Amino acid sequence: MNFDLNILIRPNIRNLTPYSSARDEYTGGEAIYLDANENPFNAPQNRYPDPLQCDLKKKIGAMKEIPADQIFLGNGSDEAIDLLYRIFCEPGTDNVVSISPSYGMYQVCADINDIEVRKVLLNPDFSLDTASLKQACNKHTKLLFICSPNNPTSNSFPKKQILELAENLNLLIVVDEAYIDFSERSSLIEELQKYPNLVVLQTLSKAWGIAGIRLGMALASTEIIKLMSSVKYPYNVNRLTMDYAINALDNQTIKEEWVDSILKERNKMEKKLKMYRFVQKVYPSDANFLLVKVKKPKEVYDYLVSRKIIVRDRSDVPLCEGSLRITIGTKEENSALTNALMQYQRDFVESCE
Repeated sequence: MNFDLNILIRPNIRNLTPYSSARDEYTGGEAIYLDANENPFNAPQNRYPDPLQCDLKKKIGAMKEIPADQIFLGNGSDEAIDLLYRIFCEPGTDNVVSISPSYGMYQVCADINDIEVRKVLLNPDFSLDTASLKQACNKHTKLLFICSPNNPTSNSFPKKQILELAENLNLLIVVDEAYIDFSERSSLIEELQKYPNLVVLQTLSKAWGIAGIRLGMALASTEIIKLMSSVKYPYNVNRLTMDYAINALDNQTIKEEWVDSILKERNKMEKKLKMYRFVQKVYPSDANFLLVKVKKPKEVYDYLVSRKIIVRDRSDVPLCEGSLRITIGTKEENSALTNALMQYQRDFVESCE
């Protein structure tokens, strides 16, 4: 395909001289480090972490079958999203296109960076309206965000549709795959070599169960990753996060067991929820949560809060009117939820009949 990345880059970023530490310049292994004004005591935490996270990238690259120089690591996927705005979007001039409804941080990052967001509503069945996505783009559109599986609608989009957009639009297609481990669809990582304008976001927060360490990743061409590494703050991922992630990635069998358990619980939960008379619809899910349309969503939400069970009210989101988003928990947590909903039906539904 004919794609020129340089056309999209902000001129000030293209001309940027990135910050360089002595650790960037010296790669000869162990040494006496007197370059960074560190405290010489309390090793190893006295030393700044590897600014390029080389060991962790090698491990992730081997697992995902992608070169380490095509991986950016950041403080959650949110850092990667923000960097893409700062690299490619001129404040007050450029715009991005996003599906709607979708992950709220695309809008928040745009607002922070003074970038217009052109939202394109999904079809009523939550499928992509590719024609409208194309129409929403103009010469100032730099990024197109597609969350797949999507939050909060919980569905994935056909790979063919996304790649067709990448083929025909001279901008970056950013595919957020935070929930990909729960999906039957394969990742778009395998398409990165063919589509230089494709950026795939993933995270260790969901399937790997380590949201607390805040490690997200962007996978893209070496040119895009080099730009992101130049613009990020020098030591954006701390040593504790890197060490924990490296150890966690050795436990892929446990991660797969967790995913399998969540999927089984998701199927059980879907069947149980459909039995309640106040539940109008349980949408098909390709993620670790269910979107559930109910009568009187605020009443159901408040009732659950009173029982110390917290779900997400999405009833004010376009196409999700009347819906609650329910994360799949442990077997015990899910039982507590369904028992509370059964009691709600007795107290508020059956008593009114």
